Amino acid sequence: MIERIWSGQSKLYLLLLPLSWLYGLISGIRQLGYRYGLLKSWRAPLPVVVVGNLTAGGNGKTPVVIWLVENLQRKGIKVGVVSRGYGGKSANYPLILDQNTTTDIAGDEPVLIFQRTGVPVAVAPNRSAAVQALIKQYQLDVIITDDGLQHYALQRDVELVVIDGVRRFGNGWWLPAGPMRERAGRLKSVDAVITNGGFARNDEIPMILQAGQAINLLSGERRAVTELNHIVAMAGIGHPPRFFQTLASLNITPEQTHAFADHQPYNASSLSSLVTSDQVLLMTEKDAVKCRAFAAQNWWYLPVDACLPSDDAQTLLTLILTRIQQDK
Repeated sequence: MIERIWSGQSKLYLLLLPLSWLYGLISGIRQLGYRYGLLKSWRAPLPVVVVGNLTAGGNGKTPVVIWLVENLQRKGIKVGVVSRGYGGKSANYPLILDQNTTTDIAGDEPVLIFQRTGVPVAVAPNRSAAVQALIKQYQLDVIITDDGLQHYALQRDVELVVIDGVRRFGNGWWLPAGPMRERAGRLKSVDAVITNGGFARNDEIPMILQAGQAINLLSGERRAVTELNHIVAMAGIGHPPRFFQTLASLNITPEQTHAFADHQPYNASSLSSLVTSDQVLLMTEKDAVKCRAFAAQNWWYLPVDACLPSDDAQTLLTLILTRIQQDK
C-alpha cells in the first residue's frame, strides 16, 4: 500500500499531507539552524564524504560506499566508514566493528561493508562520535558515511546522492505522504547525483548493479547463479523488487519469491520453512550477513557490485582525491 501511495497511484497521500507539511517545516527549521550556527555541527580533521539519498527506502547507497572504498584503497588511500547502524542495538556507542560483531549489535549494512572491504567501520546514532572513535584508533585519510545526508551535525566535504532511476522521487512529497526526506531541489547543492538503474538525466551519473557469482553461505563455494536449480528467492532490503529484477535480467525465474522488510531479523526456522530439501534459498548479500550463524547447506547469496562509466568513475575519484590532497 505504501508503495502505491508514494508512487502517486493512490490518492490516500492527501490524508497524510498535514503530517508531511509538519515534517517539511521541522526539517527546514533544522537546516536553517545549522546553516546560521544556531545548532552546532562538528568538522572532522580529515575529509568526510557523505553517500546519501533524498528518499526513504533502498536506493543502492551501500554498493556505492563499497565501490568508493575499494577504488580508493587501490590508490593507497586509508579509508574509514561510519554508519547509523539501523537495526542494531549496541549496549555502547560508538561501536567499532571487529570479526565478532553481529548484525544484531551493529546493523546489517555496517557488517556487510566491514566483511566486504576490511576497512575500519564505526556505528553510532551520533555520526560525529563515530568519526572521532575511528580517528582516535586509526590513521585515516578520509571518512565515508553510509547515509547521513540529513545528519547536518556532521560537516562534510563531498556529498553524493544516490537515487533510484526507476522510482525516482515518487509523488514528490515529504514523509509520510511521500518518500522524500528532502525535496528534489536539494540536488542542486550536492557534488554528484548517481542514478541506480532506470534512466539517468544529463547531469546524473548512471550506475548499474552487476551480479557476481552465487556464494554458498556455509562452504563459501562459488558458482554461476544460472547453475543453481529450483531457486526460491528472498530479499529483505529497502526495495526487494530490485533483487528479483536482477534475477530476471539473468533469465532466472524463481519458483517462489519472498519479500521482507528492510533490516528485518531472521531465524533458522522461519527461513528453513521457505524451501524444501531439493530447493535452493537464494538471498541478497545484505541478508546473508544476518544468516551465516544458522545457515543451511542449500542457502546461497548473490553479491552485486556498483558499476559506473569509467569517465564518471574517474571524475568522482578525482574529486575525493583532490579534497584529500588539499587537507594534507
